[in-house]
Amino acid sequence: MAGGTWSTVDKSVLPGMYVNFQAAASASIQSGARGVVGVPVKAYWGPVRSFVEITSEAGILENFGGDSEGNATAMTTLKLALLGGAKKVVAYRLADNTAAASALTLQDAAGTPKDVLKLDAKYPGARGNNFKVTIQPDIADATKKNMKLFEGTKLLKTFVFASGKIQTAVDAINNDSGNVWVTATKLDDGSGELKDISNVALAGGNSGIGGVTTTDYTNALTAFETRDFNYFALDGVSDPAIQASVVAWVKRIRSEGKGAVVVLGGSLADDTAADAVNKANVRSTANFNHEGVVNVGTGVVWNGVSYSSAQVSAYVAGVIAGQKLSESATYAASPFSDVVRRWTRSEQELAVTNGVFLFYHDGRIVKALRAVNSLVTLRQGQNSSWKKVRTIRVMDAINSDLMQAAESNYIGKVNNTEEGRLALVGASKQYMQSLVQGGVIESTGWDVYLNPLYYGPSATITPAPDQVYIQWEARLTDAMEQIFGTFIVL
Repeated sequence: MAGGTWSTVDKSVLPGMYVNFQAAASASIQSGARGVVGVPVKAYWGPVRSFVEITSEAGILENFGGDSEGNATAMTTLKLALLGGAKKVVAYRLADNTAAASALTLQDAAGTPKDVLKLDAKYPGARGNNFKVTIQPDIADATKKNMKLFEGTKLLKTFVFASGKIQTAVDAINNDSGNVWVTATKLDDGSGELKDISNVALAGGNSGIGGVTTTDYTNALTAFETRDFNYFALDGVSDPAIQASVVAWVKRIRSEGKGAVVVLGGSLADDTAADAVNKANVRSTANFNHEGVVNVGTGVVWNGVSYSSAQVSAYVAGVIAGQKLSESATYAASPFSDVVRRWTRSEQELAVTNGVFLFYHDGRIVKALRAVNSLVTLRQGQNSSWKKVRTIRVMDAINSDLMQAAESNYIGKVNNTEEGRLALVGASKQYMQSLVQGGVIESTGWDVYLNPLYYGPSATITPAPDQVYIQWEARLTDAMEQIFGTFIVL
């Protein structure tokens, strides 16, 4: 999908719909919550450098295992994103070049044994080293054998196959649709009979976690550009170099029309430091300072465990993704029991001013403070609304939906005549009316029309034959976030 922002002196050569959002002419669209979060993760199991869609905790276990020890981040990161409310998480497993699948070579039962069958774990990772194999005659049928596959002491699967041909064992393993753990390769026919063994482990599996570098994250970002997602978080990483790459990346893809927002945070040491407030503020003011970046400033306590703000970023991405366009993350309740450091009122005010997304304990529960992004210094055409998470969500929504509608129904399909242009304007007005009904824009004062700089009696620019310039005007609604009351004593 081509699109993005445009200017009169710098027009893209690709076909597409190019939308500028300016303070006096912003627009929005109500078509449901944008619920997809993208995250790179590290794990002891699962497909490497490819995408997996996760919609439940069971999906995490099935695809990446349940390990959260050491440097494995998949379980914690994905669980937090789902807990926040994301309807789907697109995960990409990172690994260095040492990643390898565990394996076991089986021999036949001849007097001089031959290597006849090789078992390989389906995915690289240390988890496969815990797989164990037992081969024995089948109790129910003496002409058959069975192979039991264990993970530790847990029986994962029993494969039953006829004796006499190694290929029958290979087929029994590879053709079992419920087998998501190992694959088999025939090495030799041998005697046709597999040798009996008991609890022999696969070996050589390496998760490839220790050597993951900034380059691996950068490569993951490139891969993510081919996928559809709305929000992006790292797997608890607070490394400045990696975060700088992510910020530069999101700025670029947003300028190209992909309305993604990234959520980042700091280390647990930063979150609990005496100058934690300054560290969080500096991330926004000096490092991020963009409407496409949300900077989480507080770590949390969940089930007795402290999590850094960088880890909590996945949860925040899930919260934002799971909301309707007419909702705000301000004061959104969380399942956390506390924050790792309670900020004072003056610290909170300074943080909000400096574009920091905070959690705080209100005496009863932990909830989000004010849903702001890291934008501090406004650029040309922006106003203070650009600092709010909800505003950016709405702008991104309409940008995405209008581009999809244009590509499906207008680009390359409708003649660029007065009738064709008026049809596009009419469809856009219907679109805007849906925003009014959804409570996303004010019911009065909105309009869609052909840009008078290019059309009509006051036009000063002649558009090319294949270009259409239209303009939207609307006032975005907002959630109540500040209520000022006066109590009069009579």
